[in-house]
Amino acid sequence: MARMEGKVAIVTGAASGIGAATGARFRAEGATVVGWDLHGVDVDLDVRDESAIAAAVGAVVRDHGRLDAVVHAAGVAGGGPVHMVPTEEWDRVVDINLKGTFLVGKHAVAAMLVQEPVDGERGSIVNIASVEGLAGTEGGSTYNAAKGGVVILTKNMAIDYGRSGIRVNAICPGFIATPMLEGVFAMGGMEAILADITAAHQLGRLGRADEIAAAALFLCSRDASFVTGVALPVDGGYTAGHRHGVSELMGLA
Repeated sequence: MARMEGKVAIVTGAASGIGAATGARFRAEGATVVGWDLHGVDVDLDVRDESAIAAAVGAVVRDHGRLDAVVHAAGVAGGGPVHMVPTEEWDRVVDINLKGTFLVGKHAVAAMLVQEPVDGERGSIVNIASVEGLAGTEGGSTYNAAKGGVVILTKNMAIDYGRSGIRVNAICPGFIATPMLEGVFAMGGMEAILADITAAHQLGRLGRADEIAAAALFLCSRDASFVTGVALPVDGGYTAGHRHGVSELMGLA
């Protein structure tokens, strides 16, 4: 049996990258998926627009009867040393990445709280954070701060709503080959930096969007029925530690 058979899910950032891969995987597993993004999906929506979010959640419940899962993948890149970050750019990145997580979670939880539980559960929310929300990254100030906020917000939501049958988790991807990453590293002089970042993943490569989608599927499925409040690194070993050449001296790759 498909792992999301009969479930209704919202996926934000669904037009590309992790969001698109997640929507495709959930559909393949039997879910009814409503994709949100700025354009080109089921619902054109800016995650900074609370009234639009409230209306879109209401439409899902009206049209499909309930809301079982949300994967919040909408986000943007941005950062720099803090003295070089324009205030309006800080606001843009934090508003989309952190405030957007709050607004989507706020209205998703409100819908889930009033529906009947299925197998003891009213719903599951997965927020896409980042390894950059677990540790600092050179030049990453704005993005890191926002994603760090997503991690802590996720844990708070897990505490607040666990007894109501709502699980809330975060995925912290490593560097994933998506259009957003390609845009960041399209700037001149970034080739060596990308090579260094790639090597920092202990599997020796960047991740794929479908690998993050697989983790989101697990967290939204009954296989994760006892998992909440987790910030799960899916990062090819990026946060495991560092290589300094000792393995090579011992005959390992």
